[in-house]
Amino acid sequence: MFDVIVVGARCAGSPVAMLLARRGHRVLMVDRSSFPSDAVSTHYIHQAGLSRLQAWGLLDEVIDAKTPAIRKMNYVNHGIPLTGFADPIDGIDAVYCPRRVVLDEILVNAARRAGVEVLEQFTVSDLVFSEGRVVGIRGREGDGPEQEFRSTVVVGADGFHSTVARKVGAELYNVRPAAGFTYYSYYSGLDWGLHHKTGFHEQWFGTWPTNGDVNMVAVICTRRQLKEFRQDPEARFLAVFDDVEPEMGAQLREQGRREEPLRPMRYPDNYYRRSHGPGWALVGDAGYHKDPITGWGMTDAFLHGELLADRIHEALSGERTMDDALADYVKVRDEESAPVYDYTTAMAELTLDPYLEAVLGAISTSQEWTTKMLGMIAGGVEGHELFAPDNLERIYDDAGVPEHKRIYEPS
Repeated sequence: MFDVIVVGARCAGSPVAMLLARRGHRVLMVDRSSFPSDAVSTHYIHQAGLSRLQAWGLLDEVIDAKTPAIRKMNYVNHGIPLTGFADPIDGIDAVYCPRRVVLDEILVNAARRAGVEVLEQFTVSDLVFSEGRVVGIRGREGDGPEQEFRSTVVVGADGFHSTVARKVGAELYNVRPAAGFTYYSYYSGLDWGLHHKTGFHEQWFGTWPTNGDVNMVAVICTRRQLKEFRQDPEARFLAVFDDVEPEMGAQLREQGRREEPLRPMRYPDNYYRRSHGPGWALVGDAGYHKDPITGWGMTDAFLHGELLADRIHEALSGERTMDDALADYVKVRDEESAPVYDYTTAMAELTLDPYLEAVLGAISTSQEWTTKMLGMIAGGVEGHELFAPDNLERIYDDAGVPEHKRIYEPS
């Protein structure tokens, strides 16, 4: 009998399991993959996420894996530049973008060291119920016989297509249609740093260095362009750079060498999913997913994984009931993630509405406000404070924006 079973051992599941085991709870974690292994990802960890790795004693392992430090951000939205870097968060003055084959192994090994029992290549086929509560899982390790494990609570950290979510019938809410699709790969021969540029014709590209002396290079286009893109992905991938930033397009063709195949990523709609019930909870993409354009997936997985572990520990320690603890986890998660969710789904449209065009245009005229905006992107500045009407008044004043051009809220 376990206190907690965690299904899924990557960016959301491993922190939950590790943090609970460090507090003395008996934890089983299962995953259908084996480690080290790769996963589709932006690799981007914001300073707010890195601060959690630092608190858990794992950030040095990411750095020691020769993950490049990034200390300059180059954001351009339809000609509006935001260049610089966010103020430090918990002393962290850089961002890191580790490949998942590196990061996920660090996380799983940390869980093991904490005392978590880990079963790799384990596929969950069903949940075990008793009197309406989830009390365990059934599944197989490789081609072995079916096994059953029981626990006080089961955590689904098993991604978009969560088996745990499906078995408990967890419905979606606050759904916003996915606007785009992504192709990405890894290029050597480039010394670009971090770029995040949205151009006209609803196109975006991003690039940042990662492990192995390569840059992750990605493009996003709107869904209506998918059919054309699939006809010649290589040519269309390069054409996005030519359209958005011709000079970088030329450098990509002349200096860059693609080291791996292009990888497509057609992601689901943005959503929240009902993430708790009798004996179960969801975390990471299993319970909440948004467009990858802002790179907040892994950072939110860390933040929400820690939040869930705290609440489960309170329940297992007798401070509150498990049902109350899990309900509070979801309430706090939804409240704290709302600004990033709103900003991400707006940016994912690859257009700028009049409100964002006015605000970002004013912010870009001041390095002070640019730094604060980059701080919001990094997780160190509250979005609702930065975009509050009184604060926008100061931004517009500093930029000298005429009264008739000031917009204070989205239309």
